[in-house]
Amino acid sequence: MKDKKVTFLVFLNMGMLAALAGLVFAARFNAASPKAGLNFELEAIAASFIGGASMSGGVGTVLGAIIGGLVLGVLNNGMNLVGIGTDWQQVIKGMVLLAAVGFDVWNKRKVGS
Repeated sequence: MKDKKVTFLVFLNMGMLAALAGLVFAARFNAASPKAGLNFELEAIAASFIGGASMSGGVGTVLGAIIGGLVLGVLNNGMNLVGIGTDWQQVIKGMVLLAAVGFDVWNKRKVGS
């Protein structure tokens, strides 16, 4: 019974934090749009892989995910400041994600042999 209560509280906490993030995001742009958070799931997955989470079932760390998020945030901010178009930003972020996954696979093969 205690497990169900903890699970419920975790989901409640994440729901409240997601609502707060949505309010902050809408307040930052002075507008609300149903497409405002489009492709944020790619950002979250990329941040976790860049931070060291393994594609083949390994365990990532909280610090690694934070570092991955910071790296991706700096990359996004830098590309916006330089003036790269959003289409090319997606391509570059995809290439960085591919490089992180490729490095993980290469590292697993090197350790495995």
